[in-house]
Amino acid sequence: MSVLEDILRSYRAPRHVVRGYLAQPRSEPQAFGLLLAALAFVFIAQWPGLSRFAINHADTPLFALLLGQAFGLLLAVPVLYVAAQIAHWVAKPFGGRGSAYRSRIALFWALLAVSPVLLLRGLLYGLIGPSPQLTIANILIFVIFLVIWLAGLRVAEFETEEPPR
Repeated sequence: MSVLEDILRSYRAPRHVVRGYLAQPRSEPQAFGLLLAALAFVFIAQWPGLSRFAINHADTPLFALLLGQAFGLLLAVPVLYVAAQIAHWVAKPFGGRGSAYRSRIALFWALLAVSPVLLLRGLLYGLIGPSPQLTIANILIFVIFLVIWLAGLRVAEFETEEPPR
């Protein structure tokens, strides 16, 4: 299956999609690739809002805003690895039998799966700016992310035959 088809299927059956990724041989480069793809979409989704900000604040060039956003997203990489590890540790007392790698796949996939709605959110922010509609979009994106991540985490931690480490 292509990644695009998997993203669309994640909105209907997120556990099935994560199961498919976890059934593949363990591949840290694949996990890192999912994370980088997700962060690339997050970066692109920020462009309309940053452009709007640069227009309203002429003293701040758009390039500087984009560069700052890129560096911020690069700094998010270790934070996301730590978040996946913490999620793995939190699942252990509740009977989680997965690995940190499986937890990373669940988190990184959830980030990539919400990328289409993040792009729409960026477009909305670029067109109308801060508004109640943007707040609703932010809440909706957060809920979608949580649903996909928690469904993936359930598969990663509780539907595995791996011995605990």
